[in-house]
Formats: sequence, structure tokens, C-alpha cells
Amino acid sequence: MIQAFRRVWQRGQPGIAKLIVGLGNPGREYAGNRHNVGFQCLDRLAEAWGLSFSKRKHKALLAQGELADLKAILAKPQTFMNLSGEAVQRLARFYKVSLEGILVIYDDLDLPVGKIRLRPEGGSGGHRGMNSIIEHLGTDGFPRLRVGIGRPTYGDPVDYVLGDFAPDERIAIEEVYKTVVSAVELWLAEGIVAAMNRYNLSP
Repeated sequence: MIQAFRRVWQRGQPGIAKLIVGLGNPGREYAGNRHNVGFQCLDRLAEAWGLSFSKRKHKALLAQGELADLKAILAKPQTFMNLSGEAVQRLARFYKVSLEGILVIYDDLDLPVGKIRLRPEGGSGGHRGMNSIIEHLGTDGFPRLRVGIGRPTYGDPVDYVLGDFAPDERIAIEEVYKTVVSAVELWLAEGIVAAMNRYNLSP
């Protein structure tokens, strides 16, 4: 599916808007953190689709492309994690994106490294970025893709999420990035149920 997207991306006329949000903290010092896995996934999506984060608007860095009658907006909120909802609310309103057309990608301590989970709605699970988005949108009824970063066996979870992936984790997370690209493309093409059925299979 990736090759097809590369061939036709940026063709066609503007149509239905989809907003794909990756959560993270802005700044070079945070770029490799586990907590920034959402930003890292968006970088891989932009690379796969030949897009670049060339615009800053509504408190976010944006990359945009068109596929037939579909417009996709990749967004990295620049408000720091716990205020992510400010950017998402503004972007959804400006681009007239429905709740079903928002996909938020973020890190999850309760999933092991190498696993992802998609859901059409649900709570934040204590994730501060998701808390902010739910608060600003006034609902938790939007799709999300959780990327496992594992939970530390000892030490402070805050230090853990703000640390970079260990060398042995890098191999697994690079494979996850590829899976996320495929999962997002399937979500765009066929919706959240199809993406869940294919990518939520493993325990």
C-alpha cells in the first residue's frame, strides 16, 4: 500500500480532511525520548509519503498532503505534552475535521515495546497529552493508536519516559514505525475497524 500512496500523494483536489496527531515534547533534547514516540511515528509517515513539516500553524508543526479526494494533515503539537489539546482543538476546528477523522498516536507504558493498539474511542489511561485532548474536545470519542514503550521494572516512570530507547529496544521500535505507517494507511483507506482487525491481532 505504501507504494500506491507514494505514486498518487499530493494529486487530486482537496476533500475530506483527516488529522493525524503525534504526541511529544518540542525541542531537540526530547527528540529521542520514549515519550516522543508519537512525533517519531509522524516523521516516518512524512518520509513514506514524501511530505515535510514545513508549516507552523495553530500551535503545531504541520505536514500536509492529498490523496484523491482525501486531505491528510500530520500535526506535531508544539505546546508540550500536557497542553496538546490546545493545538488539536484549533486544528480540528480550522480544517473542519470530524471526531472520526482524528487519529492520535502516542506512547503507552502498559504495552511492551514492539506492540501497537488501535481503538475508536476511550479514556486517557493517565496519559497527560490525551487528558488535554479529551478536555479540549469535550469527548473521548476519537480514534487513537497507542505505541508500546514498556514499563520500567524499577525507578521513576517519569525518568523512564523522558529517557531514550535502549540500544536493544531500537531494533524493535524501528519495526514498529513501519507497522504504524501501514496501520495509518489502512485507517485512511478503510477506517478504524479494518485497521484494528489487522493490527490488534497479537496479544
